[in-house]
Amino acid sequence: MKILITGANGMVARAAIKLCRDIGDEVVAMTRQQLDISDRNSVFGSFRSHRPDAVLNCAAFTDVDGAETNPEASRDANTLGVQYLAEAARETDARFVTISTDYVFDGENTDFYTEVDVPNPRGVYAVTKYDGEVAAAKVNPESVVVRSGWIYGRGGTNFLSVMHRLLAEGKKIKAIGDAYGTPTFANDLAKRLRELADQSESGIFHVTNSGAGTSYLGFAEKVCDIGGFDKGLIEPVANSDLKRPAPRPVSSKLGSVRIQELGLTPLPNWVDALAAFLESERFPAEDQLA
Repeated sequence: MKILITGANGMVARAAIKLCRDIGDEVVAMTRQQLDISDRNSVFGSFRSHRPDAVLNCAAFTDVDGAETNPEASRDANTLGVQYLAEAARETDARFVTISTDYVFDGENTDFYTEVDVPNPRGVYAVTKYDGEVAAAKVNPESVVVRSGWIYGRGGTNFLSVMHRLLAEGKKIKAIGDAYGTPTFANDLAKRLRELADQSESGIFHVTNSGAGTSYLGFAEKVCDIGGFDKGLIEPVANSDLKRPAPRPVSSKLGSVRIQELGLTPLPNWVDALAAFLESERFPAEDQLA
């Protein structure tokens, strides 16, 4: 299969590029410099030139707090860019798979959110991601929207991705004890994205590692358990202690009824996935874009 992957320098994209190449796909990996998805002409030009069988959209504006002061950038990437990609995929008969977020939910449900729950996004980032979902479905009903959350992995710069390095250096970290989600290892997410590119079903799918989910504090403690780090370096804090510009759901655990319907194997438990990630950090393979 010929796969076009956008946002090629990003954490999930790099995992997807390696996976797809390893299984024999022809991969066209495009960075933001090579393809600005908010430029409609560039998007259509790239699709007409490369004629991919499927597209994995890993490009996004992910600065949740920055979106509050730069809403145009967030909307360009998370709404308009997704719309243009979906349109171009429909025109060229390519399978379109794009990543959305658990932040489309308000967090008032302490149980798992599934695909049948009604979103209620709060904050610019969340709204623009949800608007991207709606736009994709409108212009291309065959679009596949993958909601995920708490994504971490090799090359990531978010808190979950670098926590182990900070602890290894003996640095203290603050971890929220009353905010909950379902951690997702980028390698496992990439595998599921590729599987969904092979399916015929469209619409929304929730994809995370399996298990009961956890808090940031629980994640940090498990990093210490697996990696042998000092739990004394962790300072538990409350969600309300951090005065951040953008609102965030207090609980955004994702569950899926649609993945089960497709008969796909559940992703590994988040604890096992975390152990695999930490092991890969100890023994890094060759650069994933090599």
